[in-house]
Amino acid sequence: MKTQPNILVSISSNNIATITLNRVDKSNAFNADIIGDLLTALNQLKTNQQIRGLLLEANGKHFSSGADLHWMKSMALETEQNNQQDASQLAELLNQLNHFPVPTIAVVQGAAFGGALGLICCCDIAIASINAKFCLSEVKLGLVPATIAPYVCRAIGIRQAKRFMLTAEIITVEQALKFGLIHHMSDDIQQKKQVIIQQILSNSPAALATVKTLCHQCEVATIDQNLIRYTSELITRVRCSPQAQEGIQAFFDKVPPNWSKADDINE
Repeated sequence: MKTQPNILVSISSNNIATITLNRVDKSNAFNADIIGDLLTALNQLKTNQQIRGLLLEANGKHFSSGADLHWMKSMALETEQNNQQDASQLAELLNQLNHFPVPTIAVVQGAAFGGALGLICCCDIAIASINAKFCLSEVKLGLVPATIAPYVCRAIGIRQAKRFMLTAEIITVEQALKFGLIHHMSDDIQQKKQVIIQQILSNSPAALATVKTLCHQCEVATIDQNLIRYTSELITRVRCSPQAQEGIQAFFDKVPPNWSKADDINE
């Protein structure tokens, strides 16, 4: 009988949401249930307009060991249609995390293997403990990192992604930092996490959401007249927005704007 939920969801007093992987006895390995729970949590949280940021964390020694092999083995007995639906759930989870409307931060300790790299690469910011290690291990099992590949390739570049996908070698935390898989390596990831949250809470919520949309536009577009027009029209709208005007005036007045919640970080 299942006694612990696969994930834990909470929202702090400063409106930072946290999703915590909690399948500790299985090293937070993915199966259909945990993927469904994560997708449900993201869909619920994204409608909460009070949320200022999202943390993706994990209980236990490891962030995630990747796919649950018992689950993968059982899926081989399912129909192609069921397998397609199952795979689509993971693809949609990654898509929802990638397009989540507020800043997202992955906090990684221990092993992050296989599909776990997809979650990390879909987050805007990733920090890892000095004992973290990463691996695109699928080919060792005759599998391929299909649904996570676009996000991993974007994060570390296609040539590095091919190397690690083909060799299935361990990626050290130093390599992960060098290649852009993570942004920060720390011997105190909880303290580093608080610093990043404080930085986010200091910034305009509207501007943060717009930056995320802007980056998605730039990711898929070429620098042509359409993109040039989009960016010039965007800054025209934003500079006249209430939060921009408030932020500029607060700068001149040498006071924090009303949306700045950095001082509430420890609440």
